[in-house]
Amino acid sequence: MTNNKWNLTDLNVLCAVVKTGSFVGASEELGMAQASVSKRIADLEKSLGVLLFRRTTRSVQITSEGILAHTRALQVLDAATRLQQDVSSARIRPSGKLRISTSLRLGRNYIAPILSKLAKEYPELDIWLELVDRRVDMLNEGYDIDIRAGDVTEPHLISHKVVKSQRMLCASKAYLERKGTPKTLDDLALHDCLLFRQRDQMLGVWRLQNNKEESAVRITGGMGSNHADVIHEWAEQGLGIAMLSDWDIHDKLAKGKLVRILPDYTQQTDIWAVTPSRLTYSATLKLCVEYLIESLQSGPHALPVSLD
Repeated sequence: MTNNKWNLTDLNVLCAVVKTGSFVGASEELGMAQASVSKRIADLEKSLGVLLFRRTTRSVQITSEGILAHTRALQVLDAATRLQQDVSSARIRPSGKLRISTSLRLGRNYIAPILSKLAKEYPELDIWLELVDRRVDMLNEGYDIDIRAGDVTEPHLISHKVVKSQRMLCASKAYLERKGTPKTLDDLALHDCLLFRQRDQMLGVWRLQNNKEESAVRITGGMGSNHADVIHEWAEQGLGIAMLSDWDIHDKLAKGKLVRILPDYTQQTDIWAVTPSRLTYSATLKLCVEYLIESLQSGPHALPVSLD
């Protein structure tokens, strides 16, 4: 049985002896002591269980086993060189599969166009984007990045702050003209509230902050949905009060399609890029996360919120 404890240095020594035709020449080429060259060849012969060179006081002659070992050593060293080059290249040019999850509207309106640009810059990436209005299990479902709103409570995940954001109460002018404008949180009990179960939101309960005080408000309404687009449409049609993210209703508030109510009350829901491991472990993951964060903070697809 052979003892394969040799390493790449041993193979380099073997090739240097063959190339120069002597242990002295190999020691000069490699910058090693002649005794170290001799010992490495002897250890390699012991490990392989064969005689690689026949030594005399005047010459070193390679054996048939030595010729075979030299051929294989060249192949191994070449493979090692290509491995180093490929890995180094991957650190510069991200490649491979990238699975990303996020919510429906955030994904369609912001993440998707950003990923389109990313794919054009780095065509070696294989990107899959999953749009779901629920909290995904990153490890069991195999996601590399989750762009989410709200606190990251899983202790095994790594969170990267994207932007500071909040949800706010809003309704259409038509609804407020018909039903009146709530003046206090208690007034919400008298209104039609559009029920929407977002990723981290309890159905039928809105948790709102006024400065540092939090209030849990139980709300009721005759209409609800698990789809954000439906809630937006119903709110614009005057069917009730909704609690929606600032980045998602920025344009609608500016155009008067929706009106903010009870502006002193908000729900803090910062946007995070979440990963199952630290970015230092993967150059590709690090580049993609930083690309997403930078694009969401500034540029044509930036979220219309105040940066923190």
